Amino acid sequence: MEPHLIAISGSLKGTTFPLAKDEISVGREASNEIYLNDPSISRRHCLIRRTSVFDAEEVNQLTIRDLESYNGTFVNGVPVLEQSLAHGDQIALGDVLFLFLAHEGGEEDAPAIQMDEVGLITRSTIRLKREEAFYLRPERVLAALRSDDRVARELNTLLKISNTINSIRDMRELQQRLLELILEVVPAERGATLLLDETREEFVSICGWSRLRGADDSIKVSKTITNQVLREVVALLSNDIFESENIGGTPSLVAARVCSLLCVPLILFDKPLGVIYLDTSDPTARFDEGHLQLLTAIAGIASVAFDNAERFQGLQIENQRLQEEVQLEHKMIGESAPMREIYRFLAKVAATQSTVLLRGESGTGKELAAHAIHLNSSRASKPFVAINCATLTETLLESELFGHEKGAFTGAIAQRRGKLEVADGGTVFLDEVGELTPMIQAKLLRVLQEREFERVGSTRPIKVDVRIIAATNKDLEAAIKSGGFRQDLYYRLNVVSIAMPPLRERREDISLLASFFTVKYSNQCKRRVSGISPEARNALRSYDWPGNVRELENAIERAVVLGSSDSIRLDDLPESLLESGQAGSLKSGYYETLRETKKQLITKMLEQTGGNYTEAAKLLGVHPNNLHRLIRSLNLKTSLKKT
Repeated sequence: MEPHLIAISGSLKGTTFPLAKDEISVGREASNEIYLNDPSISRRHCLIRRTSVFDAEEVNQLTIRDLESYNGTFVNGVPVLEQSLAHGDQIALGDVLFLFLAHEGGEEDAPAIQMDEVGLITRSTIRLKREEAFYLRPERVLAALRSDDRVARELNTLLKISNTINSIRDMRELQQRLLELILEVVPAERGATLLLDETREEFVSICGWSRLRGADDSIKVSKTITNQVLREVVALLSNDIFESENIGGTPSLVAARVCSLLCVPLILFDKPLGVIYLDTSDPTARFDEGHLQLLTAIAGIASVAFDNAERFQGLQIENQRLQEEVQLEHKMIGESAPMREIYRFLAKVAATQSTVLLRGESGTGKELAAHAIHLNSSRASKPFVAINCATLTETLLESELFGHEKGAFTGAIAQRRGKLEVADGGTVFLDEVGELTPMIQAKLLRVLQEREFERVGSTRPIKVDVRIIAATNKDLEAAIKSGGFRQDLYYRLNVVSIAMPPLRERREDISLLASFFTVKYSNQCKRRVSGISPEARNALRSYDWPGNVRELENAIERAVVLGSSDSIRLDDLPESLLESGQAGSLKSGYYETLRETKKQLITKMLEQTGGNYTEAAKLLGVHPNNLHRLIRSLNLKTSLKKT
């Protein structure tokens, strides 16, 4: 079966879109191969195409590429520019959520059982409606129990089957075990369970069983009978089939010499799940109404077991997907060449126990990288403890890292374990390690060398097994030269290191990040924001982002909170961004005029004060620091030097 998309939310919920062509465009324009008449979809939103040709036995490999859509293309909740699709991926385009299916079920579920089109109704046929089923009427069962030994035996059989199949969670094993138990109490030679797909239109899980051979998918099944059983929700018993003229046109059943069959529906909450099908070629092994009643009762029990197994299997698949997402992937967003290099580095170092030093400007995602290393390492099940070395005083940081004994200092009213001790077996992330004081540096060096330390106020060494990941935005080499950082500690930390790229060096990731943060904060703020306008997106891409990803996230959150329209527009972005030279080159009208007016006013005030920034700031009514920021963002330094 060709890969396809199924809309699982939005206005198109339930619609299926086959992906048979090598290249398929998706969008709101009618010219697209997949036309989605939804206002949240861009005119040409994305492109789905095959990346290579595969043999018939292999799964088709498809990729999805965003076409600069208004509100982005998301795969499993992450915005993407281009990504390969895997079976079960969820694709969000605007308000429409799709499920991508590369195939239907696995090889073991392929319907190998042959379906005959000929009906097998004979003069010996018995039809049993659900409301007439004996074992589904407790009052009749209780009345017959005292006088009918067969009822007692069959109740015991039902109890045995119920206890057995309700403990099985694997769908294939459940079907085989059920058929094996049925053939112990019904004189059939062969049996099959046929389960429907979610649309209730075709069988997707089929299992056969033979009394002689065990698992056997060679049984022939009458499609007409199964369709009638499902359509009319009625159980059927037919004897003397081989003598009936209706069999004449069915060579496969003639060869099997089928004499009798039973077929009952699997129903749960008035919805058909499939059928149980039994037959025999032995003319002496006739089915009776008691067998039909018993099989109907078994089907009632099995329906619940099948539904539970299907749900359990779905939860297992989802759990596996989530585990893979957490354990093998990362929470960083970016598809640029610098980020791909970061991912390759993280994959290599995660498998080792080496100390890692992450460099880079503030806001570039060093903690996310550290977390990714931990999650992909053998320590993933142990604690990940992060400490910001720049936010605590020396005394507090010492206690935070190493812990303290009761009475070690004023306020130490009880013993406390430090973060290193808490993280035993796991990972410790030391952010802003360049801010450590000389005393803490010395103690940390001992931890790296000996893997031991003492709590504050104690002389008893404590052994720990921790991996250290450090991060800094400082030039540690310069700090060593100035005496601010120990050289021996630097060598212990700098075993393997990498610099996280600033956002201005990976501009192609800005749109992905902006789309991700837009969805995140529109959900948090309970305010519908459908996307980012082209003008605002261009401004975001043009800005240098000195605060990197953290500054971008704050800008998008501010725009979502303060914006008044259903999309982020240029007006919603921070003034500092609009004042920048890069964003200013994309604007006209009001913003360009405002920018020029600010430049003229600042220049005039500096001329009046003879270049005295402090006096100019007073005349303008701003803080001197703000004046310096304005001069930088308006690119006034060069022109002021000339004057």
